[in-house]
Amino acid sequence: MEQSKIDIFISSMNEKFKPEDMMAVREQLEQMDDDRFPLVQALNYKNPTTLLIISIFLGSLGVDRFMMGHVGLGILKLLTGGALGVWTIIDWFLIMGIAKKHNFKIFMENTQ
Repeated sequence: MEQSKIDIFISSMNEKFKPEDMMAVREQLEQMDDDRFPLVQALNYKNPTTLLIISIFLGSLGVDRFMMGHVGLGILKLLTGGALGVWTIIDWFLIMGIAKKHNFKIFMENTQ
């Protein structure tokens, strides 16, 4: 794949992956065929900052977990009020890492 496409992808997706995963992302893109690149660009990557904001305002209702695809955890947070607020506060610190891990997982699944 062209180096310029890789650089543009890396710079535009930098905040959606953990820094330690960026080298693996670059290596996967270098090995990937050009015809698969539009598919990888169009994947539904979660924005960690957006999820944090949603977690702050609607986390006790489980909306952040529903958005991540964790339906069971979302229902549990909804029924317990975010475990009386404790789980909600913990998620404020974890949700960005969870989103970045999710993004890396879907990227790796679709590039291999």
